[in-house]
Amino acid sequence: MQRIATIPSIIEQHVEDAAFLWHRRAREIDGHLMGPFDIGRIDQRLDANLDGLFAAGQAAWDLVTARFADYQEPPELFLLGALAFEWQSAPAIRFALESAGPLGKSGLSALSGAVARSSPDRLKPFVARWLNSTVATERALGVGALYHHEVDPGPRLAELLTDRDAEVRRRALKLAGARRRRDVIVEVAACMEARGAEERLQAAVAACLLGEARLAQPVLDKMLEGYPEFAGAVMDIRLLTTPSIAARSWWQQFVSTPATREAAVAASGLLGDMAIMPWLIEKMQSPELAYAAGLALRDLIEIDFNDTDVFVTDPAKLGPEFETIEVTPLPSASRAQAWWDNGKGPVRFDKFQSMRRLKLDAMRKALANAELAMVNWRRSRPIPAWM
Repeated sequence: MQRIATIPSIIEQHVEDAAFLWHRRAREIDGHLMGPFDIGRIDQRLDANLDGLFAAGQAAWDLVTARFADYQEPPELFLLGALAFEWQSAPAIRFALESAGPLGKSGLSALSGAVARSSPDRLKPFVARWLNSTVATERALGVGALYHHEVDPGPRLAELLTDRDAEVRRRALKLAGARRRRDVIVEVAACMEARGAEERLQAAVAACLLGEARLAQPVLDKMLEGYPEFAGAVMDIRLLTTPSIAARSWWQQFVSTPATREAAVAASGLLGDMAIMPWLIEKMQSPELAYAAGLALRDLIEIDFNDTDVFVTDPAKLGPEFETIEVTPLPSASRAQAWWDNGKGPVRFDKFQSMRRLKLDAMRKALANAELAMVNWRRSRPIPAWM
């Protein structure tokens, strides 16, 4: 790190903007609202602010560490990691790794985000060391680096899948699925019997990507019984790996069950059947199901609903029974009905693919061909800076 002449107020603005932009990107990267061009705009602004911090040297590091002392949150940790990796500073990297510990999984995710934005050449001196570390956080970060930069670890993958740390194994499972490593299916299958539900879910997803959906589906079905926090992810991969007629039959048993109804409504767009629109609009009238119905609508019809008036950001506009709902935007049943009845449908709008839709399409392509590596759906599309 160099000490160069800087303007503190400008560096402070870079720090604040970069932290905000990364947090927004992380929140939206797999979501329904933004597409690759939207993420591209965020990326351009984020990269510009990071470049300003990289150029500021020690002054930037001092401000970022001071901010982290005040706000020990993932966005601030991301900045610590981004600066440390860019400068290849062993002391700075060590400080970032030590700072991640108290934040748990969110801290590791923040450093993984910094790894994803760093160049492979700058990371190369450290990744092998992380993979061989006795510290689980470092091993997990090393596996994350392989995943983000699409590197196949060869025979080492089997060892990573049997690591003593659950988070290392979970990340190795993601890597196995993405790299289509059928040679480690035995290790993947063993992880489907793990104690932790998150690891079992990731193992089932990896098994599906490796062409073993029939092996994974009983595991997925059982998870719906006791892990509502994973119901959405389970529904997605289960519907993607089930033929259409059987998928609808499977889905119907969960949409009629109170514990899984919300997740099933949210996943209903994956059925790809426009005939569910009247049913979906009916669900929009329920405060408990309206948000889920809105998610399903965005999956079902590939247009930018920002070009319509179907969604509202103020729940109170939908009536007093919606006033306590905190998640937005919410669909208006009456507006959705009018929009649909007026024949506006998808044909009158330009096609829009959300980041979630790109993810689902990448999964479908991978499931259809077990020989192809997973497409990196998170790669944003650059746009002219003046747009």
